[in-house]
Amino acid sequence: MGLSDTLSARFDVEEHGSDIRTELIAGLTTFLAMSYIIVVNPFILAEAIQIPGYEFFEVVQMIAIATVLSAAVATLVMAVYANRPFGLAPGLGLNAFFAYTVVLGLGIPWQTALAAVFVEGVLFIILTIVGAREYVIRLFPEPVKRSVGAGIGLFLLFIGFQELQIVVPDETTLVTLGGIFGNPWAILGVLGLVLTFVLWARNVTGAIVLGILTTSLAGWGLTLAGFFERGTVTPETLPSAQYDITPLAGAFVDGLANIDPLTFGLVVFTFFFVDFFDTAGTLIGVSQFGDFLDDDGDLPEMDRPLMADAIGTTFGAIVGTSTVTTFIESSTGVEEGGRTGLTALVVAGLFLASLAVIPVVAAIPEYASFIALIVVGVMMLQGLVEVDWSDPAWAVSAGLTVTVMPFAYSIADGLAAGIVAYPIIKVATGEASDVDLGQYVIAALLAAYYVLQTRGVIL
Repeated sequence: MGLSDTLSARFDVEEHGSDIRTELIAGLTTFLAMSYIIVVNPFILAEAIQIPGYEFFEVVQMIAIATVLSAAVATLVMAVYANRPFGLAPGLGLNAFFAYTVVLGLGIPWQTALAAVFVEGVLFIILTIVGAREYVIRLFPEPVKRSVGAGIGLFLLFIGFQELQIVVPDETTLVTLGGIFGNPWAILGVLGLVLTFVLWARNVTGAIVLGILTTSLAGWGLTLAGFFERGTVTPETLPSAQYDITPLAGAFVDGLANIDPLTFGLVVFTFFFVDFFDTAGTLIGVSQFGDFLDDDGDLPEMDRPLMADAIGTTFGAIVGTSTVTTFIESSTGVEEGGRTGLTALVVAGLFLASLAVIPVVAAIPEYASFIALIVVGVMMLQGLVEVDWSDPAWAVSAGLTVTVMPFAYSIADGLAAGIVAYPIIKVATGEASDVDLGQYVIAALLAAYYVLQTRGVIL
C-alpha cells in the first residue's frame, strides 16, 4: 500500500466523495487564504508585548513563531482527531482585544492576559469533554444554523472589500466606494478578483490558488520591472526568521501571580464568550457550506473539532499568543473540494514548513490573499435558499444573523442577535411551545450580557 492509499484509508477520503489530489489542493488553498495571520498577528500583539532587552521586530519574530506553532498544533488535532478540513490559528479580533483593550487599555500585564487565555482554553477542554459546548450549540435555533453561513459570507465580503480598498471609510456614511482606479493596490486586487471569478466560473481546479499566486506574481513583476517602488504593491521588507521564543513561551505562568480576581475573571469571561460563539458560528457556517450538517442543522461529532479549538487555545497561550480559533478562511479549501482531515493535515504541514520560509510567506501581498475572501463570500450566500422566509421567526432570526455579523464586525454578535430574536418572535406568533427551555435560557443570558456590555459595565 502506497502513501496515497494509506492517507486515503486513514482519512476516509473516498467515503467522503473526495480524492487525494483534491484534498492537497484544498489544503494549499486554505493555507494561502489564512497565511496572512503569520504576519498580521505578530504585529498586533507586539504592540502590547514588550520584552526587556529585545527590540520590536525581534518580538514580532518570536510571536510569528508562536503563531505558526499554535496554528500547526491545533490544525493537526483537527486533522487527526476530528477528521475535518478546517484550519485554526490565532483569531483576528481576539488578538486586537488582547492587545488594545486588555493590555494597553486596562493596563493588565501581557503575561496576565496570556494567563487568561490559558484558563479559557482549559475551561473549553473541560466543557468539551463533558459535552457542554456541543449541547449549547445544538440549542441554536434552526434558522440561525441555516443562515450563519451566509452571514459569514457577507462578513468575508466586507473584510475583503476593505482590505482591497474597494470600500473605504467615510465620515458621513461610514463606508463608501474607494478610488479604485487611482490606487495600484486596488487595481491589482480587482484584476486578480476578476481572474479568480473567471477561473471558478469555468470550473478550473485550484481557481482560488491560481488567482492568489498570479496576482502576487503580477505585483512582484511590476515592482521588479520598476513600475512601482517596494512597499507599493509588494511588502516593503521581508523579515528573517528568528527561532528563539524562550522569553515568550511560558510567560503565562508569571501572569498567574498577583492577579485581581474580579478583573481577571471578566477578562477570562470575555475571551470565553467571544471565542465560544465565533468558533460555533464558523464551524456551523463552513460545515453548511461543505454540506456536513445533518437534517437538524447540526455537525455530527461536533465535540471533536471543538476539542481541537480548545487544545489550540491552551497551547497558544503556553507558547505566547492569543486565542486560537477555527478560521472562516477554511471555507476556501472547502470550496476547492476539501472534505476530510487530510486537508487540515496539509494546512498544518504548510504552517510548519513556513517556519523555514517565513520571508516567502510574507512575500504574498495582502491584497492577493484577500481575493479569496471575496470569492468565497459570494459563494457562501447560497445558504440563504435554505431559510424559510415566509415564516416570521425564521425571517427575523435569520435576517438579523446575516446582517449583524458584517455590520457589528463580529460572528458572535450576529449569532447572538439571531438567537435572541427567535423566541421573541415565536412568542409573538403564538408558537411559544416550539421553543426549547434551553433556547429561552440562552436568549435571556445573551440579552443580559449585551445590556451590561453595551452599558460599559463589563468588557
